[in-house]
Amino acid sequence: MRKRRGRTQDDVATALEMKRSTLSGYENGIAQPAIEALIRFSNYFNIAIDTLIKVDLQKISENQLRQVERGYDVFLKGTNLRVLATTVNHDNEENIELVSEKAKAGYTNGFADPEYISILPTFRLPFLSKQKKYRTFQVSGDSMLPIAHGAWVTGVFVQDWTTIRDKDAYIILTLEEGVVFKVVENKIKDEGKLVLHSLNPVYKPYDLMVKDIREIWQFIHFISPKIPENLTNNALQIIETVRQLKQDIREIQTKLNL
Repeated sequence: MRKRRGRTQDDVATALEMKRSTLSGYENGIAQPAIEALIRFSNYFNIAIDTLIKVDLQKISENQLRQVERGYDVFLKGTNLRVLATTVNHDNEENIELVSEKAKAGYTNGFADPEYISILPTFRLPFLSKQKKYRTFQVSGDSMLPIAHGAWVTGVFVQDWTTIRDKDAYIILTLEEGVVFKVVENKIKDEGKLVLHSLNPVYKPYDLMVKDIREIWQFIHFISPKIPENLTNNALQIIETVRQLKQDIREIQTKLNL
């Protein structure tokens, strides 16, 4: 990390208030830094201590190392992942990877694997910031109507989950359900969870605990060949009637099972 920043041992040793010989010993593996020194390294390079201890930065890919340098070391955000796997184009600019409906199952297991991410189709949108990381997912089902089944939703990577805003939409990679697209209510600070809401009122809100989350992307826009249809009052009444019928059927089934 020192060499990639173009710093000499004297530069870093002076900044960290230690002897150059001490720093040289750490770099050459002759000595092991104490916790106070690890804290200084962590603050200086903006890398979590977990990463400094557990990850051999000389062995991770260039893409992963670049993410660490850009602040995507998510150990700093309290999750179980080290870095965000991503791809870049020939100009060293971030791609937007495309996760289709068929690719979702593989993405659930391979989201942190640079080799898997590298085989996903990629594209670029010139009106999006080059300083942020985006990914596009294909949605399925009708829970987010009027965004239709088969639409493509693009999100920007969320590093700090405490910044999630109520009533905004997010694409979330979960441990059990895979990729979900929902409007979010942030209760991480007080209850350690998110409450997920669908735009389609047929679907009721449900809780998602932080421990079951792997990635979060804030919704930016969607692409769809279908024109969204507004839900009229009559349509909403029909939806409510259908919801009540489903509830009645479940209650009847429960009684029959008894």
